[in-house]
Amino acid sequence: MKPMRPVTMAMAVFLAGCASDRMRPGAESIFAMFAPPTPEEAARMATDEYDADLRFRGTRLLSTAPFAGEAPYIALFVDNADDPDAGVRAVALRALANHGRPEHARILVTALGDSDRLVRWEAARGLQRLHSPAAVEPLLALLKEDEELDASVRTEAATALGQYAEPRVVEALIAALGDPHLAVNGATQASLRTLTGQDLGGDARAWLDWYRGAGGAAFAGRSVFTYPAFSRKKRWYERLPFVPPPPNEPSLTPAGLPPPGAPR
Repeated sequence: MKPMRPVTMAMAVFLAGCASDRMRPGAESIFAMFAPPTPEEAARMATDEYDADLRFRGTRLLSTAPFAGEAPYIALFVDNADDPDAGVRAVALRALANHGRPEHARILVTALGDSDRLVRWEAARGLQRLHSPAAVEPLLALLKEDEELDASVRTEAATALGQYAEPRVVEALIAALGDPHLAVNGATQASLRTLTGQDLGGDARAWLDWYRGAGGAAFAGRSVFTYPAFSRKKRWYERLPFVPPPPNEPSLTPAGLPPPGAPR
């Protein structure tokens, strides 16, 4: 028996490792077998009354679909943001962050108080894409270690606060430089740089001295906030025919964020 060539072996491993939800039953060719579900199929999955896993998978598929900003899909995401299953709630919040409008930020603000860590993480991350002054107070609460125990949630809250040029935000970010987790420190410094144009590293005393001396000009060097966007290089199998590229996206300003200098 001839040994398998490396490429053949790699394809065998890849095809064997493909999740079952990527294989369409009744497909008449190998290309159809691995084609993604149609929008109608994904919507049926996302609204399945009895299976939370199907609702999760269907909502996740729709969350990055370019057509999912249409009203029926937004209504579906709003409904699933209140799902009994935490995984469904989390991916519905991601979908609203990707496709929603500023008025949907209130749903993400409410979710900042969810009992599930992943839901709070998605809500804080989503509020980097949807601007709402009502989000400031709960985001400030999540920035405190004694209020939010999960460092990843505090990190996303620190990033989201970089779009709000308010004294209470700068003061809270300076205080958060004392957080024991490096990811929180990095996000806090990045937001301070965006809001002030200064780069004083992680030295809370230096930031506080500068802020007190800046007076009413603390935001004079402010730059435009853009949310972190997904981007990566192609993996080897994404160079094959009929395999879609990675879902890279540009980094943009949050929906509803007034331009610099505009009245709030």
